[in-house]
Amino acid sequence: MRLRLRSPRQLARRLLAAAQRDHEQVAEYLDANRENWEALAVAAPSDAADILEQLDEGVAALLLSELPAADAAEVLEEIAPELAAGLIEQLPLRDLAAALNEMPSQAAADLIGQLDDEVTEGVFAAMSDEAEDEVREILLYPHDSAGGLMTTEIASLPMGLTTGEAIERIRQLHEQYEDLSYVYVVDDDDRLRGVISFRDLVFRRPGSPLADVMIADPVAVDTYTDREEVAELARRYHLFGIPVTDDAGRLVGMVTTEAVIEAVQDEATEDFAAAVGAGAEETVYTTITRSVMARSPWLMVNLTLALMVALVVEQLTGVISNLPILAALMPVVATLGGNSGQQSLAVMVRGLGTDDVPGSQVPSILGRQTRIGVLNGLILATIAMTLATILMATGVMDHGEAAVWRISLAIGIAVVVNLTIASLAGSGIPLILRRLGQDPALASTIFLTLITDALGFGGFLLTAAALT
Repeated sequence: MRLRLRSPRQLARRLLAAAQRDHEQVAEYLDANRENWEALAVAAPSDAADILEQLDEGVAALLLSELPAADAAEVLEEIAPELAAGLIEQLPLRDLAAALNEMPSQAAADLIGQLDDEVTEGVFAAMSDEAEDEVREILLYPHDSAGGLMTTEIASLPMGLTTGEAIERIRQLHEQYEDLSYVYVVDDDDRLRGVISFRDLVFRRPGSPLADVMIADPVAVDTYTDREEVAELARRYHLFGIPVTDDAGRLVGMVTTEAVIEAVQDEATEDFAAAVGAGAEETVYTTITRSVMARSPWLMVNLTLALMVALVVEQLTGVISNLPILAALMPVVATLGGNSGQQSLAVMVRGLGTDDVPGSQVPSILGRQTRIGVLNGLILATIAMTLATILMATGVMDHGEAAVWRISLAIGIAVVVNLTIASLAGSGIPLILRRLGQDPALASTIFLTLITDALGFGGFLLTAAALT
């Protein structure tokens, strides 16, 4: 394999495309061209991470171990924690610890949190005391809390400085911290007092007290604040980072913009998984045992609810015997109701997730969703009645001795009723779950399916029986 390219980024793109076709060939190339691999890792760590994800864990670990600790840390940071966990277990303990020492504490905590307990303790023993303490502090908190998302590498200044002294300190901090989006002000007990306005700091006289140019009482969260609230505060106040305090108000960390974005993405995927009864924290790399244990309880609930629908249909088998065409038309009504309910469910879960559903607006929102269901029901009922009439009138569907208009009317009524109730249920179920203190997305789809199927099958059969 020969590659003659002008830049490491070009090399990265070519190698990634090649690795997706033949990862062994790429592994051989990188083994024979170590200097290219090192240049690539320095210039484009995210691209280097993408390439490692395509290779066998043993090969990837060997390539990582050949990099300087700081470069290896940057590459590891770009690999998904679930994938990185298997890779880092292949690394020599000394190399792994050296890389973790160079990583931001939050990123290192994400990786270490994926390891088994016995491996974790060995890694901690090999890390520096300072890095170990920072990571252990983050691991004390739930992964979806501000404490679990924060970085402990934050810039702060004491209250007693003048503006001139503060500017000189910030120059020194710039050499220590990569991110100086915010510099916080703390008192003698490390309690958060303010955040520096760089604009005011630069234009104020050098001898002015720092307290006069800081923004007092900045927006902050405590270590156990849920990530949804953190993301909402960042969005509402247009912040690039949010300071994190402990119970005593001491500044302990900061949730960065990158962490907020990742939190929003994680929350969205967890809501989607929870809505269908999958494990909220499950990924494609979760062990089989954990996945089965997370999914099976909701599948059992689903089975129970499905049996309830079956009982409803069983009570009306006589109607189907008299008019077999009803068996073919039942799924139409149920499917339309299910889709309508899912649309309302998605809108409501999204609204709750972004805190756009205040209690005072609930009746209005439910009324609006119900009216949407009615209007969609009338539109679809008209189309369904027309198509059913044409199919039966032309003999494509056998309607027996029953009048065509009666069956078509039964479909129309059932569609309107099912879509109306489905829209109301789709928006109401998440609200009920929230009122009960549960995640609004928690298996909402399963309960919605019970309602739409019961109405789609049972309601249609009852309507048809009454009309025919």
